[in-house]
Amino acid sequence: MAEKKTKYVYFFGSGKAEGTAQMKELLGGKGANLADMTSIGLPVPPGFTISTEACAYYSSHEGAYPQGLREQVLENLAKLETLMGAKLGDNENPLLVSVRSGAAQSMPGMMDTILNLGLNPTSVKALIAKTNNERFAWDSYRRFMQMFGDVVMGVPHHEFESALQDVKDSKGKSLDTELDSKDLQEVIARYQRLYKRYTGEEFPVDPIDQLFKSINAVFKSWNNERANKYRQMNDIRGLLGTAVNIQSMVFGNMGDTSGTGVAFTRDPSTGENQFYGEYLMNAQGEDVVAGIRTPEPIETLRAVNADVYDQLVGIRSILEKHYKDMQDIEFTIQEGKLYMLQTRNGKRTIFSWLRSQVEMVEEGLIDKETAIARVPAGEFGKLFAPILDAKYIRDNGLNEVTRGLNASPGGACGQIYFTADKAEEMAALGKDVILVRAETSPEDIGGMAVAKGVVTCRGGMTSHAAVVARGMGCPCVSGAGDIHINEAKKTLEVNGTNLSEGDYMSIDGFTGAVYGTKIPVRSSEIVQVLNGHMKESESNLFYNYKTFMAYVQEVKRLGVYTNADTPHDTEMAVAFGAEGIGLCRTEHMFFGGNRIMSIRKMILANNLIAREKALSELLPMQRGDFEAIFLALEGRPATIRLLDPPLHEFLPNDHTSRHELALQMGLTVEEVAQKSSALHEFNPMLGFRGCRLAIIYPEILRMQVRAIIEAAINVKRKGVDVLPEIMIPLVGNYKEFVFCKKHALEVIEKIFNEQGMKVHYKIGTMIEVPRAAITADEIAREAEFFSFGTNDLTQMTCGFSRDDAASFLGPYVNDTDKQFYDYDPFATIDIDGVGKLVDMAAKLGRSTNPEIKLGICGEHGGDPKTIAFCDKVGLDYVSCSPFRVPIARLAAAQASIAAKKAK
Repeated sequence: MAEKKTKYVYFFGSGKAEGTAQMKELLGGKGANLADMTSIGLPVPPGFTISTEACAYYSSHEGAYPQGLREQVLENLAKLETLMGAKLGDNENPLLVSVRSGAAQSMPGMMDTILNLGLNPTSVKALIAKTNNERFAWDSYRRFMQMFGDVVMGVPHHEFESALQDVKDSKGKSLDTELDSKDLQEVIARYQRLYKRYTGEEFPVDPIDQLFKSINAVFKSWNNERANKYRQMNDIRGLLGTAVNIQSMVFGNMGDTSGTGVAFTRDPSTGENQFYGEYLMNAQGEDVVAGIRTPEPIETLRAVNADVYDQLVGIRSILEKHYKDMQDIEFTIQEGKLYMLQTRNGKRTIFSWLRSQVEMVEEGLIDKETAIARVPAGEFGKLFAPILDAKYIRDNGLNEVTRGLNASPGGACGQIYFTADKAEEMAALGKDVILVRAETSPEDIGGMAVAKGVVTCRGGMTSHAAVVARGMGCPCVSGAGDIHINEAKKTLEVNGTNLSEGDYMSIDGFTGAVYGTKIPVRSSEIVQVLNGHMKESESNLFYNYKTFMAYVQEVKRLGVYTNADTPHDTEMAVAFGAEGIGLCRTEHMFFGGNRIMSIRKMILANNLIAREKALSELLPMQRGDFEAIFLALEGRPATIRLLDPPLHEFLPNDHTSRHELALQMGLTVEEVAQKSSALHEFNPMLGFRGCRLAIIYPEILRMQVRAIIEAAINVKRKGVDVLPEIMIPLVGNYKEFVFCKKHALEVIEKIFNEQGMKVHYKIGTMIEVPRAAITADEIAREAEFFSFGTNDLTQMTCGFSRDDAASFLGPYVNDTDKQFYDYDPFATIDIDGVGKLVDMAAKLGRSTNPEIKLGICGEHGGDPKTIAFCDKVGLDYVSCSPFRVPIARLAAAQASIAAKKAK
């Protein structure tokens, strides 16, 4: 029995197609949709598609074709020639074709296209005779030469443009359409000389040679730099390659009754249900996007050709009902007749995604789960962030002075200050502040809290500045290494621009752009409504958001909590739909007002009595904070982490600040310096912190537990339910947990006796040490919950410092010859490493305590891919910063949908 040959080429035409819409992996999105549009009776020029399998073979075999591909191409070309009654390159009745790329996922503009293939000096004359349109034929030939020379042979595009411009200048013409046939022949002669100069050979005249060289060029374009970068930026993975679509040409450049255009079935910026697009008469496809001529709005086509416009409007409706999503279409009008060249799901802004999907549900076009699954969770945060005024930037021709990492989304503008103290001082005077630091530390929290935006010269996407700023919903650009700060002179220099303290800076946390000037900032309407600054009825965006999030709430399984340390953050998170606090970092409460002095007194104390006296000053402050947070939660649970960071972080590290502290505390500078030196650690992350502080100084734990429980009782007396969960950090050995829990229980029972009232509570731990994950069954016998602190768990498991890894992690993730990690392990959980520990710890914990509550509170808690993993391993909740709560809710719903489909 003969071996079955692999089919690499699929034909479409005359209402029939060998492919279907379901074959996108094999035929690419364009090829599958061309086949599909043909099958449903739309006017599609016939052609054939070479599969992505052929591209994959070509890429992995140094440019060789798989067996039988060339023969199948020629067979289908003959079939196309028979159908069209014309022959490629024929001297009397020439067939011209386009050669286009098309991957399974849309990559607009990333790969290459060749139009008008099949022209040569003989066939161009035949085309003139056939069409009786000399100018059109020569215009088509010069376009083909330019595309082929650029795309296939690497002749620089600008050289062709320069030659064309020279002819226009010499003829006194400003537009391509003003050149007559003789002018175009002169352009072609210049192109031929240009082509030979760069390639060393004459422009090819054999149409079959032209065809296969063009197919090769499209295959090669799959791995060109811009295509690789686009896939990287848009997280497009696992595709075989690009398909190649070879299609009979239709011509929009045959005169004033011909044209070409691009349209969307809905507005891609806003999502409004209106036909949106542009067209040009007497033009080919690239003219619309090249910017040489200004296209006309699609609605004006009615006045040019009402029949074609009405036909397009009808096709718009057909395509939306067929594909059940907004479509991006390309069309050509040839001498008054409409042809459809492409349809694909349209690229759009998150605002358009939200509105279009809500309205499609309300129109009955799709169901709620379809809408939820489509909206990109990774883009969702852009709905809530303030934005720089793009029109102002454009109208004033403003350029960025540098670019860092887009660490926290949003636009911000303010006057720059270089210390947190100065930022607080100026903010108190009513100034908008941008805090600019080489890097931030916990001591900067006050300045960060009042800043409109934060910029750092060092640090990555999960540096202190990035994590805290995201938690506050504060725009942040980190790692802007071109910025050089002179703190003594209170100035900065960046790429030739010098700014002094008090000068204006604007930052774009969406892109990482930094501007050395003042730019207006606009607030998100959703935030304005939630803050009470705008009525719900005044914002269509808020209506769509509220409606969509109701769909999300119906579908998701995972709980979504927030990381919040203040009542304001808590209120914001609850407004965004948070179902509790998964991480309250109590150390962040020590930096405001006089609190830092009390914590410093405690650290500098030489005996237990002095230490307890300092802690007694902190007790009412902490209790008041917890009361306000519990009230804001309105009965939702709150997981409160006991003091975690090393004590040295609370002490000043420069001579001036130490001198001030010594004066305030009645100590010598030497005593302060000695204590600071004694606390100094070579690797603080692995040092005297977390539960180790509570074990050596249990009085710290006892004060914090008292503040939590007394606050809970006070709030309960006001008629508000309270569910405190006390989290002991950095446990690696169950004995550590038992020790800390014993002290906590003693305090709690004492307070219950004192107050004559009890509250429900839990005591658990943060799993952030690999040993804790490995021995989770032992810890779970005593713990009522685990919260996975994946920031430190990632650092300890991978051996990476999140503040220092930026120097090598980029190549580890992005370089095609490396890619040791699919994603930055600090942004998306390392499923194969850290993820295995989380999964193991969850199973071990439940093996000894089936009722244990499991969540994640690291920075990963707001990452959609991590949330999908958490849903898969059966965690109960994720916790993230307030402004990422809606993202996490959407990602949780999408994970539930994916899990249901997988069953």
